[in-house]
Amino acid sequence: MFKDEKLDKIGQSFEKFQAGVNKTLEKRPERKDIFESGSGEVVNRLYTPLDIKGFDYEEDLGMPGSYPFTRGVQNTMYRGKLWTMRMYAGFATAEESNKRYKYLIEQGSMGLSVAFDLPTQIGYDSDHALSEGEVGKVGVAIDSLADMEKLFDGIPLDKVSTSMTINAPASVLLAMYIAVAEKQGVSADKLRGTIQNDILKEYIARGTYIFPTEPSMRLITNIFEYCSKEVPLWNTISISGYHIREAGSTAAQEVGFTIADGIAYVNAAIEAGLDVDTFAPRLSFFFNAHNDILEEVAKYRAARRLWARIMKDRFGAKNEKSMKLKFHTQTGGSTLTAQQPENNIVRVAIQTLAAVLGGTQSLHTNSKDEALALPTEDSVRVALRTQQIVAYESGAADTIDPFAGSYFMEAKTKDIEEKAMEYIKKIDEIGGAPRAIDAGYIQQEIMDAAYNYQKDIETGKRIIVGMNKFQIEEEAPKGLLRVDPSVGEKQKGQIADLKSKRDNAKVEETLEALRKACSTDENLMPYILDAVRAYGTLGEICGVMREVFGEYQQSVQL
Repeated sequence: MFKDEKLDKIGQSFEKFQAGVNKTLEKRPERKDIFESGSGEVVNRLYTPLDIKGFDYEEDLGMPGSYPFTRGVQNTMYRGKLWTMRMYAGFATAEESNKRYKYLIEQGSMGLSVAFDLPTQIGYDSDHALSEGEVGKVGVAIDSLADMEKLFDGIPLDKVSTSMTINAPASVLLAMYIAVAEKQGVSADKLRGTIQNDILKEYIARGTYIFPTEPSMRLITNIFEYCSKEVPLWNTISISGYHIREAGSTAAQEVGFTIADGIAYVNAAIEAGLDVDTFAPRLSFFFNAHNDILEEVAKYRAARRLWARIMKDRFGAKNEKSMKLKFHTQTGGSTLTAQQPENNIVRVAIQTLAAVLGGTQSLHTNSKDEALALPTEDSVRVALRTQQIVAYESGAADTIDPFAGSYFMEAKTKDIEEKAMEYIKKIDEIGGAPRAIDAGYIQQEIMDAAYNYQKDIETGKRIIVGMNKFQIEEEAPKGLLRVDPSVGEKQKGQIADLKSKRDNAKVEETLEALRKACSTDENLMPYILDAVRAYGTLGEICGVMREVFGEYQQSVQL
């Protein structure tokens, strides 16, 4: 970017600047001996062209919408179309969640994002013994197609895009969504949305897995293949760094481990006989947004560039769409405090700016009360309004990648990319993400980072406003959303009623066909769809696969 002669002059100027700073420090020390980013990386006092030696505009930056996509995946970005304001919601019964979705649409939400309760996430019906006390608590309870019909009642599925945060039983919930659309008269090729469908990060950071690694990867590649032909507008996976960051990772770890998972999925699909350019354009990613706004913007830019290079150089993708890292962002749940929850509105606003300045494709903003309970309608509205104010009042959406060319931003983007690539190389040496997970490598790296972060909070090295500094006396919170404990009994009654009215012989026939198919190399999606259409329950369908595949058991060797 600069010739050596010019860099020498800049170096001389920097030495003079540093000499002046040293004199200043003798009289007036800085606030801290060392300044660090949100991830604990040292932040220099000043950044100059000396920090980005070798920077090549075309190779490292380029234009928006062009390889290596550092500046964004569309050439007009938000000047053409704003990001999708996709609010994550779901609680209690399908009927109650349906009301919340309609409220969000009325308030200007552009897409739906479904939160499922814990039993649904691990493939159990509401009447299972392990579901007791958990039905409808952290999301909506979905036991069968009948519940899914209620969830989307009055919501035309050809008019909205829907994201579903579901992993181990993703194939079943996707089948239910397709079946609901059929009942609305909407063909599968018109459906737009995303299923998370990322089982590797469940083994790493979240824990809502069901099946062992191999059959889990089979289900994922079955979905890739099926949707490439039948549901071409659907994003078949959302490779998730969000939960990796929530578990305590650094920004570079979030990028490195997430992209390592992405590499594993691409490898699995290729090994299953799929051409990379037939499925890669429908891969998507999911990242966190934390409070260190500059580090977060650099993180998104680094992730885009790294993925583009990997898809082109490692996998030989020819279609530029295969190289584009499209991502959803959610503001950082782990950054919210139960103390002085109004402060969370400010945190979420900062994180919203980070996501927008970093070029996200869709965004969920957390509500101020989520450190305490599921959000109320009022707090959800404020969270949505935060996005709308940034979109329409801040000016942040009016120009593309405004930090490009900043010495700090380009140096930080390169730094995160290089650190993430070091993690990817280490995982490659171990044998890929699944083996690195089984060996406990990724989990240990995250645990170490989480420990250091928490230690910094407890020693006061890291300030969390309202929690370890600037505390006040507070009354117990009021007006929190509470899920009625009778939801579980209501769901049990609905399951019993469903089983008394459906064609049980047809259900058994479809489940037996699925059981046999599980022991072959056939794509399981058509069999799962047949069972869903017959009103087989989530627990029954996952139960068949449990019988054949078994269940995953953590065997971490740290």
